Amino acid sequence: MARILFVCTGNTCRSPMAEAILKSKQLPGVEVKSAGVYAANGAEASINAKIVLEENDISHDHRSTTLTKGELDWATLILTMTQSHKGLILSHYPHASEKTFTLKEFAEEKHNLDVADPFGGNEQIYREAFKEIQESIERIIDKIR
Repeated sequence: MARILFVCTGNTCRSPMAEAILKSKQLPGVEVKSAGVYAANGAEASINAKIVLEENDISHDHRSTTLTKGELDWATLILTMTQSHKGLILSHYPHASEKTFTLKEFAEEKHNLDVADPFGGNEQIYREAFKEIQESIERIIDKIR
């Protein structure tokens, strides 16, 4: 069983989109969650994240979750949206180092390992973030099966 945890800042934009994209693949034996390093529990996904997911025929009922040791321990693979998210996790939870990567690092991308934060941006900014996340997820599907 693969348990994938996507992590961003507030768990309302990037990590919920990543969670929704991977869940929409309906991969057998793969569970997916998301959390935020500075998230307030219970917030909905941002309106533009919802719009972009709907445009791509992906439904996702989301409530934000604060990253906890329990979430990290649950995961067999932790994928962060930025190098700073990864660094923050590893500084507080060094035991998670062998299973924590940026999404783009795990997708074996060589440059710009951060997914830009669309928070506060317009729908087009969210579309660009969605595309960036989706392309990376496509590259990791075989690795996580």
